[in-house]
Amino acid sequence: MRGLVQQKVLKILCANCCRLVKVFGRREITHVRLLSESNRKLVLGIETSCDDTGAAVVDDHGNIVGDALNSQTRFHVQLGGIIPPFARDLHQENIENVVEKSLTNAHVKLEDMTAIAVTVKPGLPLSLLVGLTYAKQLALRSSKPLIPIHHMEAHALTARMTHGVRFPFLVLLLSGGHCLLAVAQDVDDFLLLGRGIDDSPGDAFDKTARRLKLKNIAQFASMSGGEAVERTAQGGDPRAFEFPAAVMSHHRHCDFSFAGLKYHAHKLIEKEEAKYDTAPDHIIPSAPDVCASFQFSVLRHLAQRLQRGFLFCDLKGLLDSPRTLVVSGGVASNQFIRSGLEKVCAAHDCSLVCPPAHLCTDNGVMIAWNGMEKLQRGIDLRHDVDSLDIQAKCPLGVDLREEVHKATIKLRRIKLL
Repeated sequence: MRGLVQQKVLKILCANCCRLVKVFGRREITHVRLLSESNRKLVLGIETSCDDTGAAVVDDHGNIVGDALNSQTRFHVQLGGIIPPFARDLHQENIENVVEKSLTNAHVKLEDMTAIAVTVKPGLPLSLLVGLTYAKQLALRSSKPLIPIHHMEAHALTARMTHGVRFPFLVLLLSGGHCLLAVAQDVDDFLLLGRGIDDSPGDAFDKTARRLKLKNIAQFASMSGGEAVERTAQGGDPRAFEFPAAVMSHHRHCDFSFAGLKYHAHKLIEKEEAKYDTAPDHIIPSAPDVCASFQFSVLRHLAQRLQRGFLFCDLKGLLDSPRTLVVSGGVASNQFIRSGLEKVCAAHDCSLVCPPAHLCTDNGVMIAWNGMEKLQRGIDLRHDVDSLDIQAKCPLGVDLREEVHKATIKLRRIKLL
C-alpha cells in the first residue's frame, strides 16, 4: 500500500513538486522532490529598464521560485520625476543585493540556472546598461546562456504564466513610458495596431498628481502619481468637469495621445487654484473631482482605441474564439480603468485578463518568464555575450497601424459609467 502511494506521489510531483509537502509530510517526499527538481529548468530574470531593480527565478512550470525588488518610487516622487543618472546610481547600488536575494529566496545558486534573461530594450539607456553589464558578468561566471528581453513583450506575456492565456490574443500595454495595442501571435511575433504618439498614460497621471501636489498628503508621499490620482478620484465625480469629449476621435486609427488631456488637466487645476485662492503648498478642495474627471477622460480615450482594435481584428480575422484581451503595465493596476475596459470587452465578446498588480509594474518575474518561454522555443540563447547591447527605443512587432487607418472603422458608443 505504501509503495502505491509513493508511486502516485511521484507522478503528481513531476507536475508540481512542491504542492504535496503538507499532505504527505516532508520525510516521505524528500527524495522524490529532489529527483523532480533536478530535472526542471530555471531562468534568472533581471530588470533595470527604468527605476525599479528587479530579479526573479521561475521554473518551466510557471512557478515563481524566488524574487526580489528594490523600488525607487519614493526617491523619485520626492524629486518630482525620474532623473536618469540617479536611477542608474541606485541600480548599481542595489542590483547585486537584489539578484542575491532572489536566488536566496529561491533556495538555489547561480550554477543551478539553465539560463539568465535580462532586459535590453526599450528603456532608459543608463538604467538598461546596469542590468545588461551585471547579467553579462553572471553569464560569463556561470557559463550560462544569456537571453535578451524586450521589455514590452515581457509585459505582454506575463499573463501566459499567471493565467495560461493562449496565442493569439489582444494586448493593451499601459505604463509610464508606453501605450501599445497589439496582437500577440507567438512569443516573439507581435502585430502593432496602435502606439502612443506623445505622452504615455502613466506620465499623464504622474504629471497631473504632481501639479495637484498630492505628494503633500502624507499617505501619498511614497506612492506613484498614478496610484495617488486613483485613490483621490474615489471620492470624486467623474462628470464634474468636462474634458475634451473625444481625443483625436476624427482620426480613425488606434494611436494614443495624452498630451492634450494632461494640458487640459493642468489648466483646470490652475483655474481651480485661482478660484479657491489656494496657498502654494495646499491642495484644491476640488481635487477629488479633478482626479475623477481626468481619470474618466483617460478611460474614454483608451476605450475608443480598444474598440477600433477589436473591429480591425474582426475584419482581418486576427483573433480566435474564445477571445482574450490582456491588459498589463503599471496603469493596468488602476481598478477604474480595468472596470471600464471590461465593459468594452463585454461588448465584443472577449474576456479581460490582468496579471496580479505586483506583476503589472516592472519586475524581474516577467523578464524571467519571457526568458523561459524563449528557452523552451530555443530563441535568442546567446553564448557570445559581448555581442549584446542595449536599445533605448525600438518598435514592437510588425507595424499595422497604417492598415488600421485605411480601414476607416466607425465606432458605436459604449456606456462606460
